[in-house]
Amino acid sequence: MKNENLQARKNHVIARGQGNIYPVYIDHAKNAEVWDVEGKRYIDFGTGIAVCNTGHSHPTVIDAVNKQVDKFSHTCVMVNPYEVAVELAEKLTKIAPGESDKKAIFVSTGAEAVENCVKIARAHTKRRGVIAFNGGFHGRTNLTMALTGKITPYKYLFGPFPGDIFHAPFPIDCHGISVDESLKALENLFKVDIAPSDVAAIIVEPIQGEGGFYQAPASFLKALRHICDEHGIVLIADEIQTGFGRTGRMFNMEYSGVEADLMTMAKGIAGGFPIAAVVGKSEIMDAPLPGGLGGTYGGSPVACAAALAVLDVIEEENLIERAIAIGDLFNKKLSALQQQYSELILDVRNTGAMIAIELIQQGDAEQPNTALTQAIIANAARYNLVLLACGFYGNVIRFLPALTASDEIIEEGLASFAELFKELAS
Repeated sequence: MKNENLQARKNHVIARGQGNIYPVYIDHAKNAEVWDVEGKRYIDFGTGIAVCNTGHSHPTVIDAVNKQVDKFSHTCVMVNPYEVAVELAEKLTKIAPGESDKKAIFVSTGAEAVENCVKIARAHTKRRGVIAFNGGFHGRTNLTMALTGKITPYKYLFGPFPGDIFHAPFPIDCHGISVDESLKALENLFKVDIAPSDVAAIIVEPIQGEGGFYQAPASFLKALRHICDEHGIVLIADEIQTGFGRTGRMFNMEYSGVEADLMTMAKGIAGGFPIAAVVGKSEIMDAPLPGGLGGTYGGSPVACAAALAVLDVIEEENLIERAIAIGDLFNKKLSALQQQYSELILDVRNTGAMIAIELIQQGDAEQPNTALTQAIIANAARYNLVLLACGFYGNVIRFLPALTASDEIIEEGLASFAELFKELAS
């Protein structure tokens, strides 16, 4: 079978809106490597968008899934529940940052987790408004598109969106947006668009994912916590891309010492099996009445078993510490590349193994180099790489390697990336 044949078949039967970055069809994968249907090997620096933190087809995860499938695959956790869901909820509520008593619910996707956070916050506060931030990404459903702070491609053609959603600037030092300016804009929002007494929740990514891998300063998160406490607003931390060891902590909010009221979990939670969760303070989580939360496939027993195995692997293989080592290796190699191409690379940034380089033109931070970014992505497969882009202007290359990847594989991939960059930058 050829990649081009499969791409033609795909184009014939799958809507163009569900596009694919690479016309490369995967046959099998192991840890940090994937092989296509033509037998070509790639080093995967995307891991399914931060999903396979424990690598592709980790044997511990596969064994747990097989054992669960042998028992049963579905009964619906809202009809006949099962121990693996209870055990997973026990573990997630234990590892979630903060000392408050917590409860959890299970859904199937990150967008569902965000939507349920809004539902829970509104039930708890009896208020309507939700504040998000420019550049944030929270999903592709109608409500989560409204929360997302970027039009193309996520919101274009899809309106109208729900009301009572507001946006404020996210602090990005390298683009001249300070914490004070963001907070002043938020206070202005309270004066112009919605009173704080009408705000149910503020949702924030501790590191913006699709927005460009910008870390929220600890001072900003602490200020949001203070504002929420002052006005009775629910603080939601969207940890969908940052969770499960990715940033050198189990969850990124741990760096700031701030405890959110509610948090979303997905992506790296189960090694590629579809499950997401909301974990939050018990008194807030219990605001909806029985039957108000749920979904047919939420908390799949197979995905719960996979998630429990992922937690075991993270602990047994010290993947939180490994994320820091991987980030240091990437930062060293990419910073050397930046020294050679300072007029094209504005910034090399990482928090653990959540790594990015931002591309510009002529050394000017206000001239995003979207064309070079797109060219790198388009040509990555020629260099046996899987890469992803992001950013408000689509000018950021993001690296999300498996936390189980060896130094040798990472160095091989980075050497290939350097060759690719030099070819296109010359």
